[in-house]
Amino acid sequence: MSMSEAVSTGALVMMGAILLVLLLQCLRLRELWQMALGFQKDVRWSRIWEMENRELRSALRAEKEHIEQLQRKLVILQELIPAEG
Repeated sequence: MSMSEAVSTGALVMMGAILLVLLLQCLRLRELWQMALGFQKDVRWSRIWEMENRELRSALRAEKEHIEQLQRKLVILQELIPAEG
């Protein structure tokens, strides 16, 4: 094997190694991209659930205020009944 053949073979081996490294990097990058897309989807659902929770807490607060108002009215009505009787 001559010197030029050895250099050519060495260059070919190096190019193969570089190709293998690039392929592995590509696969790893694809895995990271899929993970990022999954996180993006999770963040979206998290925001939706957070908004729903906010709406439910607001509705619950309104219902509690309504119950308190009805209880105050009931006390007033109960006070009026013995006064008439």
